[in-house]
Amino acid sequence: MKVKPVNHAKAAEEFLEDAPHLTFHDERLWDMRQKRDQQMHLLPEWQDLRTRASEIKEHTLANLPEYLEQFEANAKKNGIHVHWAADGAEHNRIVGEILEKHGAKSLIKSKSMVTEECDMRAYLEPRGVTVTETDLGERIQQLDDQLPSHIVVPAVHKLVPDVAKIFAKNYHTDPNDNDPQSLAEAQRMAARPVILTADAGMTGGNFLVAETGTFVVCTNEGNADLSSTVPNLHIATLGIERLVPRMADLGVFVRLLSRSALGSPITQYTTHFRGPQKGGEMHIILVDNGRSTRLGMEEFWTSLKCIRCGACMNTCPVYRRSGGLSYGAVYSGPIGAIIDPTFNERKYSTLPFASTMNGSCTNVCPVKINIHEQLYKWRRVLAEHHELPFVKREIMHMAGKLMGQPKLYRTAINGTEVALSTMPRFVLYNWLNPWGKHRELPHPVKQTFHSWYKQNRLKKDKAQ
Repeated sequence: MKVKPVNHAKAAEEFLEDAPHLTFHDERLWDMRQKRDQQMHLLPEWQDLRTRASEIKEHTLANLPEYLEQFEANAKKNGIHVHWAADGAEHNRIVGEILEKHGAKSLIKSKSMVTEECDMRAYLEPRGVTVTETDLGERIQQLDDQLPSHIVVPAVHKLVPDVAKIFAKNYHTDPNDNDPQSLAEAQRMAARPVILTADAGMTGGNFLVAETGTFVVCTNEGNADLSSTVPNLHIATLGIERLVPRMADLGVFVRLLSRSALGSPITQYTTHFRGPQKGGEMHIILVDNGRSTRLGMEEFWTSLKCIRCGACMNTCPVYRRSGGLSYGAVYSGPIGAIIDPTFNERKYSTLPFASTMNGSCTNVCPVKINIHEQLYKWRRVLAEHHELPFVKREIMHMAGKLMGQPKLYRTAINGTEVALSTMPRFVLYNWLNPWGKHRELPHPVKQTFHSWYKQNRLKKDKAQ
């Protein structure tokens, strides 16, 4: 059975109809973009940092096998168990086996996009393992049975009353409690007993350091530190692309990460994990899940440079006005639109078209990924692979023929005004014109450049 493409346009339309959520979402993310710009202007070396970060990432990806082997050797010296997962299924199996070996039935975890990517909770819970998200935004999304809608702020699309209703349903708190501090305290009181009695803890990670065999987790809530230190068993899951060669390289990324993500100089917690705590056990799972394949894609491999800051999402006018859930994927926004098709080309074939191609995403990317160019390239690939919807495909085919014949094109342009003035609306606004669903077709200019040139310049050129 063929998988159906994500209907981003329909989901975005539903989000646009909810004015309070739309306004908050748009303004909140734009505020993060503005704070990012303020931090950028405080650092004269900002562009140099971006260039250096891009160079480090490209060098690392070009030598990925060697650096992965170096990391594994050094991590083992530090007393860390290193596992390799070819895909999400293998990752989940490894986690399940580690937990089973220790008789662990309760797992607390901090934010990890890779575990979302692998759909780990859905694998563990039927096997009797209770998984509790300890990040506030992730926990809200877990209780509401939704994917994270943003890489950094998972529940950014929700208003305070939304959270109050979710907590009332799950924690029996006041559904009319609109005090954010009170709601945060309710989550804290619910989470602490779970954390203190958990059998195992799990974290994601922001960076792997090949030189030392260590990894770094950057958070603002401290929940990753609790998840990794309260239980004696700590499992960390990271994608293989999260490597940097040396500890000296790390400073470049730490300076860029939080400034790009939230507009703050640094995260509240930047924790370096060097090995298991005394009497404990630490496992690192290095996940491929399509990354090696993407590395071999000539036009798309640089998407592996991404450090998951979300800056491209905060600046994107389409993402800000459609919400992360409309993308129907773990990764949303501009970066999601170029990553997701590598997982399932047909399912996510609509996402590269969810862009105005304004290039703002590329301009703010701290590692200089050419996101808007890759969006264009994905459109071309999808067209070549016949993954365009029928209406879009036929319209583009007709437009190509029209624009490929100058005389026919100019005749059509000259007749547009007459058509707009005389044709019934149902002829102009129908399912063949999705663009006109929420917009009025613009009236053409009174004089085209071609006619002006012919009238004013061509005659003069001939006279001379």
